[in-house]
Amino acid sequence: MTDFIMVAGAWLGAWAWDEVAAQLRGAGHDVHPLTLSGLAEKQGAAAGLETHVRDIVDEVERLGLRDVVLVGHSYAGIPVGQAAERIGDRLRRVVFVDANVPVDGESFLSGWPSDHVRQSIAEHDGFWPPLGASDCAGQGLTDEQIARFVDGSTPHPGATLTEPAVLTSPLSELPATYVKCLLDGDEPMPAVAELLKSDSWELVELDTGHWPMFSQPQALARLLDAAGSRP
Repeated sequence: MTDFIMVAGAWLGAWAWDEVAAQLRGAGHDVHPLTLSGLAEKQGAAAGLETHVRDIVDEVERLGLRDVVLVGHSYAGIPVGQAAERIGDRLRRVVFVDANVPVDGESFLSGWPSDHVRQSIAEHDGFWPPLGASDCAGQGLTDEQIARFVDGSTPHPGATLTEPAVLTSPLSELPATYVKCLLDGDEPMPAVAELLKSDSWELVELDTGHWPMFSQPQALARLLDAAGSRP
């Protein structure tokens, strides 16, 4: 039995993990999907990147978890990676699901052409508006899954995307699994590729798009189950 804390990416809350969580619980694990401040049922809460890191650390401490697997999808890889460092010996493994990873001193928007995102945040009172259905094309999602994603999404607090990550030790030292979703590109981003050179990191691939919790929940649950069993 493994304790999982699972955090979905931009615009999403704990609800996004419903199918994956059911699979993992069926396999005997304890699963704790987490909604970050300012999203889903927590809309209206002020949030910067540090807020989201604290959300995760506080949940580990509140539940008294040890030997925990932290799972971060997409944007959430940035706060999850920082939280993994902070919880110390409470961590069993961190799993990044087609995720960004924290780089000390850099933000989610660093290192890629993100001016349009910054402009959108400025035009929407400090929030990044959710994607529409057309933005989800080519990611292995059915029309029903796209509708579920779009209907459940909420504006994402912009400060969490622009504030820099803070790391006090190399991320490469953490025991980590990186899940690359192949419909979202064959190769991991450069920061991830560098980390995968570490003996502490492993790469696994999933033949689906960027939101596997919707498109391939059973396959993703199997990968998480396996990752949680790693020594």
